[in-house]
Amino acid sequence: MRTIIQILLVIVAIGLTYLIYQGIQHPIDFEKTKTDRYDVTIQRLKDIRKAQLAYKDVYGRFTGDWDTLIHFVEYDSVRNVRKVGELTDSMIEAGLTERKALRMGLIIRDTIKNSVKESLFESSFKPKDLKYVPLSDTVAEFMLGSNVITTGSGIKVPVFEAKAHNNVILRGLDRQYVINLNEQSRLNEKYPGLKVGSLTETVNNAGNWE
Repeated sequence: MRTIIQILLVIVAIGLTYLIYQGIQHPIDFEKTKTDRYDVTIQRLKDIRKAQLAYKDVYGRFTGDWDTLIHFVEYDSVRNVRKVGELTDSMIEAGLTERKALRMGLIIRDTIKNSVKESLFESSFKPKDLKYVPLSDTVAEFMLGSNVITTGSGIKVPVFEAKAHNNVILRGLDRQYVINLNEQSRLNEKYPGLKVGSLTETVNNAGNWE
């Protein structure tokens, strides 16, 4: 009888030890996975911002359409100024302006066109991946939008927004932890996920992680 009780106590002790370990390790594992997923999602949002800013430089506005943005990165071009030479102190003292120096061939300013993809991204970059939240086991798209906001001084400002909810980014993780994270964001009046830009205010195209 005593042996049976001892065995049962050992089993209970092992069970309690396991539960304590899980209670400590589970939130650590969740936080690590969350950080890993946030890191790759933030990088993708930075790529989206980079593409949107280049699009605005060319067309004067942002786009809220994925096909348009992806086509722009894949096939369009941006203008860059090639500068050779600078005005020296002696040129300035001689009364030369940049325009005169250009006419005389002393300096060179050429506008050249470069591929958007080659100018902004590495050769292995796939523009079609821009719209996807970088998850290994599911396919989910970022929500994308564009708008024009009128400021208090009457200035019209083009804006864009790309975002993904925690329910998407953290899909498959402990549901209660995700709910708690979303509730914390709600209480702090923050978006429960990751986003760059805003459709309702001018945030200088910043991400909510910055």
